[in-house]
Parts: sequence; C-alpha cells; structure tokens
Amino acid sequence: MSEYSKIEWTDHTFNPWEGCQKVGPGCDHCYAETRNARFGGGTPVNWGPGAPRRRTSPANWRKPLAWNRDAGVFYAQHRRRQRVFCASLADVFDNAVDPAWRADLFDLIMATPNLDWLLLTKRIGNVASMLVGPGMPGRLPSNVWLGATIVNQAEADRDIPKLLATPAAVRFLSMEPLLEEVTVFSVDGPIDVPDGDASPLHWVIVGGESGPGARPMHPDWARSLRDQCAAAGVPFLFKQWGEWGSVSEVPGPGEHFHFRDGATVRRLGKKTAGRLLDGVRHDGFPMGRP
Repeated sequence: MSEYSKIEWTDHTFNPWEGCQKVGPGCDHCYAETRNARFGGGTPVNWGPGAPRRRTSPANWRKPLAWNRDAGVFYAQHRRRQRVFCASLADVFDNAVDPAWRADLFDLIMATPNLDWLLLTKRIGNVASMLVGPGMPGRLPSNVWLGATIVNQAEADRDIPKLLATPAAVRFLSMEPLLEEVTVFSVDGPIDVPDGDASPLHWVIVGGESGPGARPMHPDWARSLRDQCAAAGVPFLFKQWGEWGSVSEVPGPGEHFHFRDGATVRRLGKKTAGRLLDGVRHDGFPMGRP
C-alpha cells in the first residue's frame, strides 16, 4: 500500500485484510481478484466461496496511526481532513470475514479521529447487523463515510434505501462501473436521516470500467447522473471514462463501440480517455467534518 493513493477521491488506501467474493455484475472484472491471482501464483487464493481471507501485517495496521499523528501537517497544507479508503481489496462487511478482525478495524477507526474513513461496500444490507456484537460500536463512528456500490437500476432500487436508513456522517454512492442509466433521486423507501443532514445522500461518484474486457459506458448515463446531482444539490465526482471514451471528448484512432441509439465510444485506455465530461472536470466532494 502506497503512502498516497492514486484513486481520485481518497488520500490513502488501507487494507485490513484481502479477499472477497463476487456478488453482482459490477464484480465481473474485479481488479482486486486479478491482483490476488497475480500474487498467488496464478490462482486467486483469497477469492470465492470458502476461500480464506488474508489479514495484512501489523506494520500495515500501524500506518493509519502515523497518518493520524500527521493530521495537523496535512490540514495546514490542504485545509481539509485526510480521507482513507478502507478495503480496496476486500469488503469490510463481507460475511466470510472473522468478526474479531472487523472489531479490530473499528478500534483502529476510533483510535484515529483525525482521519475520515471511507467504507465502501457491496453488502450494504449487512452493515446494521455487523455493527453490533463483541467489540463493535453499535453504530458508525462520526469519522466514517459510508458508501454503497451501485452499477444498475436494480441495485439502486434495492440498496439505496438501505444506505439511507443507516446513520452516517456522510453517505455516498460509488457508481463504477456504471453499466446502465440509473435514476438515483426518486427512490422510494424508508429514510432515517440524522439531525442536521441537508440531504439523505451527500455524494455521488461515477466512472466507467477499465482493464481487459471493460464494458463501455454510454456518455448519457454519466450526464444523467451529473444533472440529477446538480438538481438535488449533491456533489458529483466523475472519476473516469475507463477503457472506453466518448468520441466527442478525445479524438483519435481506436476500436469503436456503437450503442443502439447511435452513440459511439472509442477504446482509448483509461489514461487517454481521461476524466472530462463534456469538457469539464467534475471534482465534487461533500463538506464532511472541518
């Protein structure tokens, strides 16, 4: 794990353990599974039903304590708190993880109050029940931002109400890889909004898929979410086009993909495709804590 993350919406990544299991269409081309296989002699030994999860080293677990100690220096330079994306190679709320490991993680989160911890999960329905039990805090600490991965409308309809029913300092969506047009801000369902919230949702991240076998993202899918966020007053971050970029954004050669409505994207690679949506870089962030 590097000192500073290359992920556009965080400062650090921290993996308390490694391993997971595919639970939806967004997992089809999981980069973390591919990485696990690369370091496991060609086999993703920590992936799939019954596979053991691998806890990372004590030295790795000490890194957030150092970031927490340096929080004053970071704040002086950036005028904001540090963000830590937790479990980029796993899922904090994975059923196969030892509950004692999860309790240790929450002890670490509470021992680092100067950091904002971003817990992004594909198992949002597990959160409430997993916050109770031996060593667990009962509710999310005030320095936790809770996110749900949403890739299509079915997941939005199923999981956004579960996210909104979970009190958190910040609640966000990571819509990557975005696989179809999704309506976010007309979802019905019970909403438990903590006092002082201006909006049930505080942030939306959108991105296309990268890597081998990446599925194209229609430009209008991203535009729709940009416009929904603007209408709702919710910060919007466009993370990437991914492997396929809009032909209107980046000229040049490359394999084309044509959607049924005639829209065309070109295989450019993540770096060349870039992060501009209609010529604009969208780097919206929620306020969070001062």
